Amino acid sequence: MAKLAIIGGTGLTSLMGLEITNREVMHTPYGEPSGPLVHGRFSGTEVVFLPRHGSGHTIPPHKVNYRANLWALSKAGADKVIAVNAVGGVRADMLPGRLVFPNQIIDYTWNRVNTYFEEGLSHVTHVDFTHPYCEDLRQMLIRGAREAGIDAVDEGTYGATQGPRLETIAEINRMERDGCHLVGMTGMPEAALARELDLCYVCCAVVSNMAAGRGPGEITMEEIEQNLISGMNNVKTLLEYVLPALRG
Repeated sequence: MAKLAIIGGTGLTSLMGLEITNREVMHTPYGEPSGPLVHGRFSGTEVVFLPRHGSGHTIPPHKVNYRANLWALSKAGADKVIAVNAVGGVRADMLPGRLVFPNQIIDYTWNRVNTYFEEGLSHVTHVDFTHPYCEDLRQMLIRGAREAGIDAVDEGTYGATQGPRLETIAEINRMERDGCHLVGMTGMPEAALARELDLCYVCCAVVSNMAAGRGPGEITMEEIEQNLISGMNNVKTLLEYVLPALRG
């Protein structure tokens, strides 16, 4: 059974180079995941891959069944998760195409089911979330990026917004005052749910554009798609360096 799961975000609906062995349809107590789990080997390492937005990129961020996705990956045997997220750059050095490995997150989402601990409880459960990402795995990504010569930023704060619309300049200004370096729509509740399942979860953020008011004009999908091409190529290279270290 796979020990490592990779969740693909916008720009990564399939994992090029994955030698697929089988696809598994999972049914969960929380509804249906975004699609079948894709099992295979990448860079000689057994992995399970799941595109967060579905294979055709049809599920918007606020409609992703995060509980079903994480539960299914855990049930499939994964204990480590590398989540790939397309984000906007808030801080000036968060440039398009650059990879970022955030170490903190602020949740601005609303009306998303964000916990497994809500019904049939014998006691109220509180989960520590002081450090939202698995530091050991995060450091492995940082080392892998350095070894591969990838342009990457070692830390930052991810601001998770509701979507699917992009943000206003005023909203980004507020987020910057709050200490956010990145803005995205899929970081929460995914990270918190992974913690509730005791999964070693890390975010590999790919900057697809400068956030509202940080670039020269309006944000276009053409700009985002173009920047994600180089960014996702860097993700693939990074995984080739990191995954062999996770074998065993």
